[in-house]
Amino acid sequence: MASTRQEIIEELKQLLLTQDVAEIKDQVDHLKTQFYSIESEEAEDEFKALLTEYKTRRAEVAAVQAKEQAENLEKKQAILAEMKALVEGATADGVMANLQRMRDLQAEWKKIGPVSAEKTQEIRKAFQQYQEQFYDLVKINIELRDLDFKKNLELKTLLCEAAEKLQNNENIVEASRMLQQLHDEWAEIGPVARELRESLWERFKAASTVINKKHQAYFDELHRKEQENLERKQAIIDQLKAINEPLVNGEPLNAKQWEELTAKVQELQAEWRKIGFAPKKHNQSIYEAYRAECDRFFATKKEFFVELRERRKIREQKHKEYLERQAAREQAREERRKQRMERLVNAGGSNLRKLRDKLQQEIKTAENNILFFTAKSKTANKIVDDMLRKIEDLKARLAEIQQQLDQEENG
Repeated sequence: MASTRQEIIEELKQLLLTQDVAEIKDQVDHLKTQFYSIESEEAEDEFKALLTEYKTRRAEVAAVQAKEQAENLEKKQAILAEMKALVEGATADGVMANLQRMRDLQAEWKKIGPVSAEKTQEIRKAFQQYQEQFYDLVKINIELRDLDFKKNLELKTLLCEAAEKLQNNENIVEASRMLQQLHDEWAEIGPVARELRESLWERFKAASTVINKKHQAYFDELHRKEQENLERKQAIIDQLKAINEPLVNGEPLNAKQWEELTAKVQELQAEWRKIGFAPKKHNQSIYEAYRAECDRFFATKKEFFVELRERRKIREQKHKEYLERQAAREQAREERRKQRMERLVNAGGSNLRKLRDKLQQEIKTAENNILFFTAKSKTANKIVDDMLRKIEDLKARLAEIQQQLDQEENG
């Protein structure tokens, strides 16, 4: 079974290339329903073009068939007129000639193709009537009459056996179609002996009844299953509505809750795809209702995450500005610190010890600040790098001051 639109298109192309367009309507209808049940917009124009080609070719075939059926009707009506004349003009002297002509007319009749459905029953009934009247009314040689009856009995017996074998065919749709062909053949065969007609027909009819009942049961079950599918699909739509209603009415959700709901919707979509067809008259409307609820959910979700990204951008921008302000303040403090140290160094003596103590305190404070920024912000890398460089500078300066103090004490 095709699972993508492109696979369906290829299957339809193959049908148009290899099959008679007059005999693939059910397959094309199935492919059409399957195509539009797949959630995608790809290849729709190509698929519609193939459907248009199919309809055009089917219309052309139908026109040709209609013309052929009309011609066939004229030919069969001409045969019926001659058969009627043979029945009404039957005489003992013309039995052999009439019998041969009747056989010729029967052979000609079988060679002629079908007529329109509305005329089939009418002309078939007339054909059977004239055949039976001819064999009942014309006083023919008993041996010839019995020979025809025997041949017809053999043919109709074979049809009975064929109909009985069809009961074992598990494909009931195919069996029903083949049974109809057997009925068409039965109608084309002449009569059997009067005493056998009813029993032979009852045998054929009994075999037909078994298949017809199976055929009806098959479609009853198919319709039951389709109705069950419709109810299952409606239940999924109701669940989607229950998810959507609070959302469109403004119920606030966070990102995690949205993802949980998305998983639930995707589960419902997967379940939908496993369900078969609903009744044909509901297939389109139920799919449109389902599609609308899915679209409504994902549109609402998209709107939420667009707003979420905008709010996040605003927060990040404010945090960036905050860090920039902190960096500027820290730079100003650094400048003031350098100026103070220069004044202390220039003052010399005991002020070096004060400067040493002050540098030690600043190093400790800077190291604590690094811990603060590392713990509080993942975007403060630049400030941390600047502070590390500052600590290294302070330690280098501290080492110089300590060296000066050592020289004074040892000098």
